[in-house]
Amino acid sequence: MLRQSILAAIFLTILTISAHAATVNGKVLWIYDGDTIKVKGLGKVRLIGIDTPEYNASSRDNFYTKKYNIKAEQLRKISRLAKKYNLKHVKGKRVKLEFDRTKKDKYDRLLAYVFLPNGTMLNEKLLEKGLATVFRRYNFRHKKDFLRLEKKAKKKKLGIWQP
Repeated sequence: MLRQSILAAIFLTILTISAHAATVNGKVLWIYDGDTIKVKGLGKVRLIGIDTPEYNASSRDNFYTKKYNIKAEQLRKISRLAKKYNLKHVKGKRVKLEFDRTKKDKYDRLLAYVFLPNGTMLNEKLLEKGLATVFRRYNFRHKKDFLRLEKKAKKKKLGIWQP
């Protein structure tokens, strides 16, 4: 009886640990846009903490226009470049996903920091190149770093920050 109790406790501990695993790995099957990918066995994954312009005109354009004075044609250009970057550097690759406090968004997409095979974080790369902005609405673990990277890209007039 004691042995069964110990085994049950070990089993429950393993289940609890795996249920709260901080990272998972998977192969990128599809690139939807600059901030959303599809990972085999996991489905849609939204890159946490960043936002890339939409491929088609959307209500989000108003945010970029009002806050940053960025024109719609610039948004479409950056949208294409962000997707192209992901196609080149992520599609077909095995990536590591790291989660924050919130694992899913209201659209049931996983929210993750995506790490390339060389250890580089995709979320950060897109910010560094000016292909994304920081999604400020929510708090997340790397927000300060992301804001710093966005500021550097803006200062260098990269990507979305080009005049």
